[in-house]
Amino acid sequence: MNEVQINSDAFHLAELGSERLRIFGVLGFLGLLVVVAGVRLFVVRTASLNDKHIWGDLLLILFVALCEVWMLRRVHSAQQAKRPLTNQFWVFSAVLEASVPAWVMALLPNERVLPVYRPLATPLLLMFGIFIILSVLRLKPWISILSGSVAAVSYIDAALYLGWRPPSIGALASGSQMAVSLNAITILATGIVAGAISREIRKHVEAALREAETRSKLEAVQHDLEVARSIQQSLLPAGSPQISGFEIAGWNQPADETGGDYFDWETLPDGKVVISLADVTGHGIGPALLAAVCRAYARASFAVSRTLSAAFEHINQALGADLSSGRFATFVAAVCHPGCGDVEILSAGHGPLIVYSNSSNRFTAMSAHGVPLGILPSFLSDPPTELTLDSGDLVLLATDGFFEWENDKGEQFGIERVQEVIRRFRNSSSREIVAGMYQAVLNFSNGTRQQDDLTAVVIRRT
Repeated sequence: MNEVQINSDAFHLAELGSERLRIFGVLGFLGLLVVVAGVRLFVVRTASLNDKHIWGDLLLILFVALCEVWMLRRVHSAQQAKRPLTNQFWVFSAVLEASVPAWVMALLPNERVLPVYRPLATPLLLMFGIFIILSVLRLKPWISILSGSVAAVSYIDAALYLGWRPPSIGALASGSQMAVSLNAITILATGIVAGAISREIRKHVEAALREAETRSKLEAVQHDLEVARSIQQSLLPAGSPQISGFEIAGWNQPADETGGDYFDWETLPDGKVVISLADVTGHGIGPALLAAVCRAYARASFAVSRTLSAAFEHINQALGADLSSGRFATFVAAVCHPGCGDVEILSAGHGPLIVYSNSSNRFTAMSAHGVPLGILPSFLSDPPTELTLDSGDLVLLATDGFFEWENDKGEQFGIERVQEVIRRFRNSSSREIVAGMYQAVLNFSNGTRQQDDLTAVVIRRT
C-alpha cells in the first residue's frame, strides 16, 4: 500500500494530535481492564489475591501504561517543537503494543485449559483487535499493517510455545489447529483493513488541511489586494481642481480589487491645469503598479516640460524602460487655460475622445494623435488638438471599459449610448454626467459582470 508523503507542518501537528488521542484511548482501555480485575477480585470474587494470573495481568497493564506515558511525553515534546516523530518511534510503539498480548499468553497461560486449546481459550485475543483498531488514529497505513503482521506472527509464536502445532500437509487438521490458523489470518486481515481505513482517513485529513491552508492563503491575498486597492484609490484626486471657467470631475472603478486605469490632475506654475488619464493593458495588481508608475512619471514630466509633446516623450522613455514585452499604456492629457475656454489635448493611443458642443447639440469624436506609450523608443505623434469651448461645451475622456461593456445579448454599450447620456445630462454638473454614464451602462449590462476597468473625466466649460 503506497502512502503519500505529506510535507505539511499542519498535517504533522494533526498527526501528533491524533496519536495523542490514540494513547489516551489505550490508557482508557487499560483503566477498564483494571476495573474488570477489581470487580473479579472484590465483587464477583471469581479470582483471589493469590491468583498469579491477576498479578501478572496487573503487571502487564502497568508496564504497557508506563510505555504509553513515555510515548505521550514524546508526542508532547514533538508538539512543542512542531516537528514530526521519527519512524523508529512509530515502529517501536507498534511492535510493542502488537506483541504484548502474545507475551502474556505465552508466559501466563491458563493451566486449567489443555495446552492445545490455550491459544483459543483466552480473552487476550480481544487485545490484538483493540490495539490494531486504535492504530488507525496514527494516520499511517503502514503502521496498521505492521501492527496486524506483528500481532499475527506473535500470536502464532505464542501458540507454538504453548504446544500448538500447525496442520501437516496432507494430514487431516484438528479443530484447534484450524481455529488458531484462522485466528492468525483474521488478525493479519484486521491489520490490512485498518491500514486501508487509515489511508482513507489520511486522505480526508490531508484534503481538509489543504483546504484550510488554501483558504488562509486566499484570505492573506485578499487582504493584500484590499491594501493595494486602498493605496491605489488614495492616489486618485480627492476633489475637483479649482480653475476659472471650468468644472472638472473624474471617477474610477476597477474591474478587480485593483486596476490598470487612473486619472489625475495637476495645477502648473502658470495656473493652467493638466488633466491626464491612462489605461495600462490588463487589470489587476500588475497593471495597477504600472499605472502608479505612469502617474509618477507624468507628474514629474508635466512639471518640467514646456509642451505636451515634450512631456509625452519623457513619459514614453521612462515608462518604456519599465514595461515588459507586450505591455503598453494608452494615455491622454488635456491642458485647460484659466479664464478662457482654451483646451489643448494630446492622445497616445487613447480614443475615442468625445467633444460635445452645447450650442449646436453636436458631437465630435477625436482619434489618437500617436501610438500608445511603451511601444516605440520615441513618441511620434501629430500636433496636439487645440479647442476653444463655449459655455456648456464639454470634453469626455473615458477608458474603453464604458464603450465595450456587453449586455447579456453580447451587445456593447458603444459610443452612441454614451453620447445619448451626455445629451440627456448636458445641463447637469460634470459629476452628475459621470454618475449618469455609470448608471446607464449598469442598466444596459442587465447584470453581466464588469470585465474591464471604468474611468472617466468630464471637462465642462461653465
